[in-house]
Amino acid sequence: MEQTANKSIALVVTFGQVIYMTFKIYTRKGDDGKTALLGGDRVSKHHIRVESYGTVDELNSYLGLIRSSSEDTGVVSAIAAIQDRLFTLGSYLASAAGSKVILPELYDEDVVFLENEIDRMTAVLPELRNFILPGATTPGSHAHVARCICRRAERLVVYLADNEEIDGMIVTYLNRLSDYLFTLARFLDKLAGGEEIAWLPRTK
Repeated sequence: MEQTANKSIALVVTFGQVIYMTFKIYTRKGDDGKTALLGGDRVSKHHIRVESYGTVDELNSYLGLIRSSSEDTGVVSAIAAIQDRLFTLGSYLASAAGSKVILPELYDEDVVFLENEIDRMTAVLPELRNFILPGATTPGSHAHVARCICRRAERLVVYLADNEEIDGMIVTYLNRLSDYLFTLARFLDKLAGGEEIAWLPRTK
């Protein structure tokens, strides 16, 4: 959660209460190339944990682009919910081991929500018979870029999980989210009147 780590903590949830905190945009504390995790530990800005939540923040920002340019209320509503969950996910990644900060929860229902959205969009799409090349429409191409960012975030989090203990729900959510974003790309192509570009491998 790039915005949350060292200087932009907007809220902390503790004992069921939301405590809003004021903060400055600049603090000069990161000028030495280090940043503070939730809980106080300071690490290098290229630390795998920072790379992980920074990439989730990149994904969230790109989803904001897709959300703000879509006129489909279902897509807008779903992405708004996903952005909220990504902020929660980022806060976990930005928390130092042993941190006492109590954060919002991720639930199995959050993954089920993605699966239901995948099923909802798939129901109106043609059967998938080939690999799809991005580029049929601009909205769909944006979703493909978001999918690739999501996969990169997942790879980083898996690497982090090999070295530190993290909630397994984070990897599950990112894995399902990339499936959602692939389906969203196809759905947005359809809404925009585009024709899917099938990858047809050369035979010679």
